[in-house]
Amino acid sequence: MKVSDAIAFCLRYHSINSKPNTLAHYEFLLKKFKKPYKDRLIESITTEEIISFLADMSEGRKQNTKRSRYTTLSAFFNLIANTLLPEMKNPCQSPAAKSLFRKPKITQWVIFDKDTIDEAIFRTINTRNRIMLELMARGGMRINEVLGLKPEDIDDQKLWLHDPKSGKEQEVVFIPKKLSGRLRGYIREKNILPGQRIFPITYAAARKIVIKVGMMLEIKLRPHDLRRHAATYASRSGVPIEIVSKVILRHSDLSTTQRYLGKVSDSEAIRWIENLHISGT
Repeated sequence: MKVSDAIAFCLRYHSINSKPNTLAHYEFLLKKFKKPYKDRLIESITTEEIISFLADMSEGRKQNTKRSRYTTLSAFFNLIANTLLPEMKNPCQSPAAKSLFRKPKITQWVIFDKDTIDEAIFRTINTRNRIMLELMARGGMRINEVLGLKPEDIDDQKLWLHDPKSGKEQEVVFIPKKLSGRLRGYIREKNILPGQRIFPITYAAARKIVIKVGMMLEIKLRPHDLRRHAATYASRSGVPIEIVSKVILRHSDLSTTQRYLGKVSDSEAIRWIENLHISGT
């Protein structure tokens, strides 16, 4: 069986059985793999060729990315072996490949307490910067999601995200009422049109804002620390895990949890977000 035929089979399989972002991940990697090996018999691919391909594909990338691509390619070979060619050995399953593309060491993140994050926000005098910090720390938003916001995306306490990281067409962020009021007030003050970005700055500039706030407090603060705080504070305050995972973090890889928990209504999400930040200013 040619590699090109095996790839076509794999992509058909995932188009039926997998989520869009999973399919996109396979399409990206297998398109690259197909280029040099499309006319080769899949059984003839060696471990050395796998290592060389993945090394070239992942040069300069983090270990997480290397591991992810190795896992995807190994899953591709497993699928073909388990469904079409039971005698074929998976060339990814060698000690050398497993060692090179091993799981990265788990990083122990610093979790900042509520007082620290509140101080970071309250000591930020610039209105634009403060609202951006609040959207990350209160709404659990990623920095690129904050930068992509437009007035037309705001529906009271709901913020609509288009083309989110999960691969879905849309996602919604719920924020406290006071923060929603400040955000809409800022838009009016700056006369920002419905289709314009509310925060028209670069990722690097936004990241620098967060880092400077951290320096002011003599801590090493990064944008994702604020999103992580939103989830951790909610969890430690007794918010149900389904609200944390579905409403605050909006993780797309918790399918098992989601099947058990069912749908979270807008009113329930708003109630928890409001209760969580009821003492906020």
